[in-house]
Amino acid sequence: MTPAAQHHPSQHAPELRAVARHIGRRRFLTVTGAAAALAFAVDLPAAGTASAAELDAARITEDPFTLGVASGDPLPGSVLLWTRLAPAPYQPDSGLPAERVTVHWELAHDDRFRRVVGRGTVTAHPEYHHAVHVEVGGLAPDRVFHYRFKVGSWISETGRTRTAPAPGARVSALTLAAVSCQAYHDGYFTAYRHLAEEDVDVVFHLGDYLYEYAVSSVGGARNYTDRTLPDLFNHETTTLEDYRLRYALYKSDPDLRAAHAAHPFAVTWDDHETENNYADDIDENDDPPEEFLLRRAAAYRAYWENQPLRRAQLPVGPDAQLYRRLGWGRLAQFDILDTRQYRSDQAYGDGSHVPGPESDDPARTITGATQERWLIDGWRDSRALWNVVPQQVTFAQRKLDLNPVAKVSMDAWDGYRASRQRILAGARSTGTENLMVLTGDVHVGYAFDILDDFDDPASAVLGTEIVATSITSGKDGSDRPANWATYTQANPHLKFYNGRRGYVTVELGRETARADFRTVSAVTTPGAPVTTAASFVTEVGDQGLKQA
Repeated sequence: MTPAAQHHPSQHAPELRAVARHIGRRRFLTVTGAAAALAFAVDLPAAGTASAAELDAARITEDPFTLGVASGDPLPGSVLLWTRLAPAPYQPDSGLPAERVTVHWELAHDDRFRRVVGRGTVTAHPEYHHAVHVEVGGLAPDRVFHYRFKVGSWISETGRTRTAPAPGARVSALTLAAVSCQAYHDGYFTAYRHLAEEDVDVVFHLGDYLYEYAVSSVGGARNYTDRTLPDLFNHETTTLEDYRLRYALYKSDPDLRAAHAAHPFAVTWDDHETENNYADDIDENDDPPEEFLLRRAAAYRAYWENQPLRRAQLPVGPDAQLYRRLGWGRLAQFDILDTRQYRSDQAYGDGSHVPGPESDDPARTITGATQERWLIDGWRDSRALWNVVPQQVTFAQRKLDLNPVAKVSMDAWDGYRASRQRILAGARSTGTENLMVLTGDVHVGYAFDILDDFDDPASAVLGTEIVATSITSGKDGSDRPANWATYTQANPHLKFYNGRRGYVTVELGRETARADFRTVSAVTTPGAPVTTAASFVTEVGDQGLKQA
């Protein structure tokens, strides 16, 4: 999310408009209609992935692993391994013909691959832009593994991943990291270089992995002097080719590659992976929904192709099941939300506004009814000590001024207060204790207590919210932004506010959780050191953040 919405004239590609004219909304919102529309729009062969010829890997003369390796969504007996072949990542075809490629994978206990656990082959299909997603099962729980890929004579870098503990295991501790908002054109991914060296079990990416905005030949604020980026990045992404190329730019960054190789990621999107501030099938320019859904289909497909996601998350046209649940023994349950795909349109034309009948309409939702029920049902069934909700936009009340009735963000949960009330009622009714919400979006670090009644500072603390600042978005930032005094005075439940770039690490234990806000001093120049801006703890059975 950007602090202020950037409005652009309609830039949808001609092929999107052409399809939209021929496919009405009702037909589009069927699976077959959506699939046909996407195939038409992006020229995918309708015959499916088996139709392409096979490429002799010996013909690949340049390193195909320019985008690195990744792993994701650790389960007790399974890991998900990812790579995408791209000998020429800044070309639309990535330097490969439209042919299938056989990719070898290997998983081992050690990084020298002397104790191999499993190996096999997988096909990189041109229809998926030569991305591979390998689900390796039958593994022991709570173990660290190393993995790599091979194509012809080329061997990838080695990645490190792990399985989750068994469902009933009494785990003593877990360390996670939370990251968000990494506009390439706003600076260097220095924070990722530091995160790669941290000892964490899993990284949660809370959205805005990619930005749709143009990236100039000097990489925007990176201001390159040693390279010139191709002109094909210097426009907003609208088509599948655009989104695929933009992922290639981001994932070729060495700091991001290092973080992915070091840790498994669990990812969810916010808005910029598709378009700023969209809500369900409504874009920020109020284009026809059927036209925007074609763009959304392209964005969702490119997201899946370029992320370490399992087959269950593969989109069908403009729809994808991204909300999902991960467990960490009896210690933690993670309910990963999607607050973009199903939400009601932002009230009062988006932006900031005082709450009113439009924003407080109980029919409005930020999660959709199905996902809301899924979350509360999951809490009812949870046997975990900590119930953690990785999601996108600020959950706690955040008054933006000191007026008697303050403005709040219409894009955050403040713009969907009935949704928030239902979620908190669900936490109370299910006896959900030790609730922690993980948030991105706002390009600052916050630490909130989640109150039963946000307008009564003395009301019960139901949980905590840890907001991870951006990796780069907002450029260098400052320790105390201009509105620091206003926000801290207007929101007594806000215990910390910092405007530098970085990430958060959270250690969940049997008695306490500890959050460390890790920040870097600059991102517009490379190589800044990392420091801990502040640390907070909250106790099991006695929620509320205290400075460590």
